[in-house]
Amino acid sequence: MERVKRLPAITPESTGSAEIADKVRELILTGHFTPGEQVNEVHLASQLNLSRTPLREALQRLSQEGLLTGKRNRGLFMIELTKDDVGEIYRTRELLELTAAETITSRSAKRRQEVSARLVKIAMLLPEATAARDWASICRLDLRFHTKLVAEAGNSRLFRAYTTLAAESLICMRDLEGSYPTPGAWRDDHLAIAGMIASGSMDEVRSVLRKHLSAP
Repeated sequence: MERVKRLPAITPESTGSAEIADKVRELILTGHFTPGEQVNEVHLASQLNLSRTPLREALQRLSQEGLLTGKRNRGLFMIELTKDDVGEIYRTRELLELTAAETITSRSAKRRQEVSARLVKIAMLLPEATAARDWASICRLDLRFHTKLVAEAGNSRLFRAYTTLAAESLICMRDLEGSYPTPGAWRDDHLAIAGMIASGSMDEVRSVLRKHLSAP
């Protein structure tokens, strides 16, 4: 738990369980906990200057999201993703994203072009992160692009289902960096997806998305 001891305390203004969950989720996604490591509630409450009740609620929220797993009489631990887990995450993402894309491509040309422009704006942030070799930013931009795609479908339940996979996807990307394609190629992939959304070519979107989301 040495990394946790150096964490800055959470200010009194941000003590709701949702805010605390956001803070702890960020710690998880930035690698402060290793796969399988126990998340010690007492130590974490002390280092973040929190009472244990709201922290416990926040950790329960993260457990429901699938980022933490409980072991009877032992407490909460970071998830350890197996190869099968990774495959499930990406197959489910593919299904949800294809559903969203199908909804979007069925709309008017004007609407498709508006969505495409918003996706292009995100894709164009990738070269700077790539040049800086900032893998964490690359991962976040990639997922931001795909989350935006799903959000643009306007289906709240579809979006809610997708966001439950978002954090797990970031963990996959963080832990399996060397297994992913060269990040420099990602901008072109994302621009291609955006362009096909604008054209309304669902067959092409399906082909590119499936290739792009093939599990590492």
